[in-house]
Amino acid sequence: MKRGRLAASMDPSQVGVGSRLFADRVASFFSDSLPEFARGRLADLGCGEVPLYGAYRDLVTYTVCVDWSGSPHGGSHVDLECSLDEAIPLPDGYFDTVILSDVLEHIASPESLWHEMARILRPGGTVLISVPFFYWIHEAPHDHHRFTEYALRRSAEAAGLEVLRLEPLGGVPEILADLLAKNLQGVRLAGKAMASAIQRLAAAFVRTRPGRRLSERTGRAFPLGYAMVARKKAGDQEPETGPASCPKPRA
Repeated sequence: MKRGRLAASMDPSQVGVGSRLFADRVASFFSDSLPEFARGRLADLGCGEVPLYGAYRDLVTYTVCVDWSGSPHGGSHVDLECSLDEAIPLPDGYFDTVILSDVLEHIASPESLWHEMARILRPGGTVLISVPFFYWIHEAPHDHHRFTEYALRRSAEAAGLEVLRLEPLGGVPEILADLLAKNLQGVRLAGKAMASAIQRLAAAFVRTRPGRRLSERTGRAFPLGYAMVARKKAGDQEPETGPASCPKPRA
């Protein structure tokens, strides 16, 4: 947290030096969206090291953190271990909020996960999603997809979700800075310092009026990533009240 908002960690073991700009854009989306949409019972799918936990902890009443056994981030924060390519062992209509942050591209069968997210959500519940687009291959060989805004919208609607927000995370300035930083960070001696400086300069530029306008104008055709908020349509489904299958609430 920096000045009350989420920001990319400066610890390279948590966020790679060349990925700080993108991580900042994702953090900004969740800083703005979690206070508005996070409530009740929350499922953090593909939680990794739960970087968003401190931001949503006081907004919700119950949290379950889900990840698979092969996660490169370890399992010390995981309440429920399962593959998101398969049925999630959580009850129907139990959660008010689902988070899926930079996970969907790693799912071999994403349509199945869309329907699983809709299944575990209560009517009126929301899912908050971030995904990369113009971005390097990461966590190989488990990097399977890149999604356009049209694919994201189609998948959400096919699962019975109403798209409330769908916006690019950055445009050409951020993409150029990300590409340069990632290619320079491995240069001996000065690589990491140059990568960090390039991203700081790009971030400062897009905070100016011309930079912001350029980022917004180019983001539709050249997005660094996307952020989405979608809501499960109201229906007659009765929510579960006390499922024995849910993990014990996180303290």
